[in-house]
Amino acid sequence: MATFHKFFLLMLPAILSSCGGSNTSSNVAAPGDEKTPKEKTLNAGADVMQDKTPLKGFSAYLDGFHFYNGNINAQMEAHHYVNQLNEDVYQAIIFDGNEKDAKIMGIEYIISEKLFKGLSTEEKKLWHSHAHEVSSGSLIAPGIPQVAEHELMEKLISTYGKTIHTWHTDQKRTLPLGSPMIMMGFTKDGQLHPELLADRDKRFKISTKEKRENRRDIPIPTPVPGANAWEKGEIRQFTISSKPDSATQKHQHEP
Repeated sequence: MATFHKFFLLMLPAILSSCGGSNTSSNVAAPGDEKTPKEKTLNAGADVMQDKTPLKGFSAYLDGFHFYNGNINAQMEAHHYVNQLNEDVYQAIIFDGNEKDAKIMGIEYIISEKLFKGLSTEEKKLWHSHAHEVSSGSLIAPGIPQVAEHELMEKLISTYGKTIHTWHTDQKRTLPLGSPMIMMGFTKDGQLHPELLADRDKRFKISTKEKRENRRDIPIPTPVPGANAWEKGEIRQFTISSKPDSATQKHQHEP
């Protein structure tokens, strides 16, 4: 990945001048009054004066698709803004669009195959592989040159993601209501609704088919056993409860 970082820096001028966003509005409009002139002034001042170091590391943009674990027909597009912590761990903020009105839908943690293999059997059931998303062309890095995107995908194809959505704007919920939900990624052709893919390609002026052809030389790893547990009916999902579970009670009593 170090090679990719060097290449990325060399290509930065081209990347900054390319089109990789501002073409997908949020799914909903949040209720509430317009910001007052005073609030706008305070926000502008904070933008200039306050340090935002943790946010500066979110330098990559990926666009792909998720579905609710346990309901493969409930699908949505997801805009990921990614921070690479090290060679094996990434973290992403997920939005429902790439314009200024975009809502934070959730988060995704991405880890290497090496780290995934070390997870417990139960923990692995919460994670999905990225092999098909990359090889199919459905996962893209908008706005960067094809050669840079290809090298990035070589790295991502063997990674695993743990995704949680907290604001279900795909259901037209104008506020982040209800339980957080564990999301999964697609593993085979024919699972992703073609109209979602066609609409995405039209907005970004790209061809998923061409992306797929361009990535044919990337070796496709066999997912590590335990990932994509939904395929075997091993569904894990959040539930809202008034009774703390054993793990919560354990942490409450720890010093």
